[in-house]
Amino acid sequence: QVHLVESGGGSVQAGGSLRLSCERSEYTHSSYHMGWFRQAPGKEREGVASISTGPGTTYYDASVEGRFTISRDNAKRTLYLQMNSLKPEDSAIYYCAAASSGSWFGPLSVKTYNYWGQGTQVTVSS
Repeated sequence: QVHLVESGGGSVQAGGSLRLSCERSEYTHSSYHMGWFRQAPGKEREGVASISTGPGTTYYDASVEGRFTISRDNAKRTLYLQMNSLKPEDSAIYYCAAASSGSWFGPLSVKTYNYWGQGTQVTVSS
């Protein structure tokens, strides 16, 4: 069982920055493809960014490309999402996720991931 805990959410004005963190409960961090997702009220959960095992190849949704950066620290078992130039449309609950089932629907597909955190709220005001 993988336990994920997000932190770092909050309220910020448009143009500001936030850094989200996600700590995993297990020591071996690098064996899981990890991702960040978000869900706004009335909308489906969508993939924002993900990072592969091994070399750490990164993937981004077009809406955040160039503004968000995903990274991880294997020693600390922590995944990060640096969010810059935030926009009101970035407001959502952000979830950390881990993929270990072997099923692959793409790096930003909800169906690829089988472990989820509880989420952290991000609110961007105009």
